[in-house]
Amino acid sequence: MDLSINGQNRAVDDAQVDPRMPLLWVLRDVLQMTGTKYGCGVAACGACTVQVDGAPTRSCVTPLSSVQGKSIRTVEGLTGPLGAHPLQQAWIEHQVPQCGYCQSGMLMAAAALLESKSDPSDADIDTAITNLCRCGSYPRVRVAIKAAARQLSVRRRAPARP
Repeated sequence: MDLSINGQNRAVDDAQVDPRMPLLWVLRDVLQMTGTKYGCGVAACGACTVQVDGAPTRSCVTPLSSVQGKSIRTVEGLTGPLGAHPLQQAWIEHQVPQCGYCQSGMLMAAAALLESKSDPSDADIDTAITNLCRCGSYPRVRVAIKAAARQLSVRRRAPARP
């Protein structure tokens, strides 16, 4: 089976996987992409959030068969040609993570939000970020998302480099 992950085609040996296997386990155990975390296994906590065709998706309950032919983006794919994603920079600047376990899923949900809303309100953030954080860093998450939105807005307005 061929998968498109972070803009690259990745072949997964059919003998290693069952089409019903959750995407999370293919990422972590088969492809050794351990940025996506296991939290609850029932799609409640969001630690396993990735993007499938741009939509935040809980990979712990997403069967492999449902993502074939779709674009998958993991936390490893946030960093781009300009370096760290503005969300990653904002997470550091605003000291969002404490234990950090939920953060890869939180970043992926936040990235999907900023791709659909360039200037999210508090209500937009509350609606989009349903990930659970046992450390309670939600106020810093909100501040970091807004800081990243401002940075992305500056990037969009900057003239293109030759």
